[in-house]
Amino acid sequence: MRPFTDGDHARPGPVKEVSSFVGRRSELAAARRILVRARLLTLTGTGGVGKTRLARRICESLRAAYKDGVLVVELGTLETGDLLGPTVAAALGLRDQGPDPTALLVDYLSDKRMLLILDNCEHLLPDCARLVDRILRGAPRMRVLVTSRQILGVYGEQVLAVPSLPVPDPGSPAREIARHDSVRLFTDRAASVQPGFAVDARNAATVARLAQRLEGIPLAIELAAVRLRTLRLDGLMRELDDFLEVPVAGSAVTLPRHRTLRATMDWSYRLCSPPEQRLWARLSMFPGSVDLDTAEAVCAGDGIACAEVFDLIAGLVDKSVLVSEYAEGGTRYRMLECIRGYGGEWLQPEERRALRLRYIDHYRDLVSGHRVDELVPEQLDRYLLLQREQPNVRAALELCLGEPDTAVVGLETASTMWSFSLPTGSLTEGRYWLERGLDLASAPSHSRATALWVDSMLALRQGDVAGAMPRLEESHAFALSTGDERLLPYVIRISGLAAYVAGDVRRGLELLEESLVLHRAVDDVAGVALDLYFAATYGSVHDSARAAAHGEELLALCEERRAAVSRGYAQLSLGIAAWSLGDQDRAESLVRESAAFTARINDRWCLTQCLEVLAWIAGAGGDHARAAWVLGAAHALWQAVDSSPTRLWYHAVWHERCADQARRALGDRDFTAAFRDGARHSLDHTVLDRIDSGSRA
Repeated sequence: MRPFTDGDHARPGPVKEVSSFVGRRSELAAARRILVRARLLTLTGTGGVGKTRLARRICESLRAAYKDGVLVVELGTLETGDLLGPTVAAALGLRDQGPDPTALLVDYLSDKRMLLILDNCEHLLPDCARLVDRILRGAPRMRVLVTSRQILGVYGEQVLAVPSLPVPDPGSPAREIARHDSVRLFTDRAASVQPGFAVDARNAATVARLAQRLEGIPLAIELAAVRLRTLRLDGLMRELDDFLEVPVAGSAVTLPRHRTLRATMDWSYRLCSPPEQRLWARLSMFPGSVDLDTAEAVCAGDGIACAEVFDLIAGLVDKSVLVSEYAEGGTRYRMLECIRGYGGEWLQPEERRALRLRYIDHYRDLVSGHRVDELVPEQLDRYLLLQREQPNVRAALELCLGEPDTAVVGLETASTMWSFSLPTGSLTEGRYWLERGLDLASAPSHSRATALWVDSMLALRQGDVAGAMPRLEESHAFALSTGDERLLPYVIRISGLAAYVAGDVRRGLELLEESLVLHRAVDDVAGVALDLYFAATYGSVHDSARAAAHGEELLALCEERRAAVSRGYAQLSLGIAAWSLGDQDRAESLVRESAAFTARINDRWCLTQCLEVLAWIAGAGGDHARAAWVLGAAHALWQAVDSSPTRLWYHAVWHERCADQARRALGDRDFTAAFRDGARHSLDHTVLDRIDSGSRA
């Protein structure tokens, strides 16, 4: 079962900024001009200069110019270039259905008019250059905007250097000083901690000197502004003078900008208490955001009491070291990449080793305790948590698989993540971690055998039968030799799916039902549910009554356990079986409800299949115009998930019949017009409203 997918990103919405944007008019205008004539623009500049904020503002200002939208992909949390293609594809909502997700990505973008922003590329420069080159060659209407401390070196690249904000002369009139972007930024951030702060004749010269001391670097200005929470402006200026030791205005000697930012972070670090300094350093382990419970679990101890962590986090937020974010799951905290990198420099080797083990243990337990395949009321919450924690889980896997002593832990964690990888379509990434772990943990064991069947399952989903079968055979041999009653039914289930892929329908269903019997025997409810789903869908064509019985049982099981996400799939599977039995009213009721739910949670895989079935139902009722429109909407989604109804044989026959009947009834011209109109609307809310209301397309 594919219980959930990542969000609908193909038509991204506005990028939300957490604080106001100040200045950069000339850079914004220059970027817009360049992107009219050039297809690749790289914003370069030192750390902390504001490349990310500028890129996001460019994105927002140009959104209306790109009919297929704009998308920002943050790469600062990605620590390996091997996952670059899958990460960008996932941000677009694409499921990697093959061994080369970059090819899928380029194919999907080939006819799109879209602006893609790749943010923080410098640590993945060669990989980003290769990816961007492939996109530009294969998608002629795409534009790409990159932020990096270095250029990519790709043919046709245009470069826009992002300078520090202009600073005023302290001797200028107050009104002129206040107009400078560096002063406007300081004033804006200062007012957030000292309400009513403004530049006037009394303080203008001091603010101008401060902007000069910080050389107009936005991050340095923001770090300084928060000190006004506890200091007067003149006291802040004295601290900067004492700490930075920057020569007075007019001197020929100046600090390079990167030294100024470094000195400002040194200053912020010195202003922290020793426990705050330690927490800053330890939180640098997290490439993604972190909640309070995780910070306590991983960072407490050795000089930080668990009860202190909340207050220490509050102190770091006050000093702008941490940024707080409010999500549905609660408040989370993150660091800008510059600040995170600085904090990591303060971790001592012994402290880093101890922190590594706590980090690994925490994420092993988090992943094992939040399996998405389990039928529990918090099923959706589990998925959303794993989605938020994915950058940190990746870091844990990298730590595990980087040392022999934790390779088995990494393999177990990667295996458990299948219940996230499969529904989100992160198949290439899932196999990447599994195969690294399998190479390291080569001795026969239950952990290895589990990883083998998981890797085989993901390989089959990608169509990689040659890669799947040796893994599956090794896992099967281990299960038989050890008599492992919990492992064996999973291996048999994957063997059943392999039989279906090979075209042996009867054998496929026999193996699925054998797996079901074995899962029942050991009371593995999650295993039972998955077997029921596959038996209901794959069995719907050649034994509809038996498929319907499996679907009814799955739906009852999901409702009993209040597993809302899996319930959508149960409704889909039962709806397909009901359709095969000729009960169109039951099929429409089930599938429409599933479509409405899966649309709300942005589950494209389930929604795509629901649209397909709703098209059949419309055609069977004589509404061929609506059938053609919905087939078009489904077609666009099939493309987005890199699949087609012909790949799922329980869809193939009915799809062809529906399309042929609609074409004959409407004629080629009207059929094509309705089909294309549906395809154009498939990724916006129009199609969802029509599914919910049941109105004519």
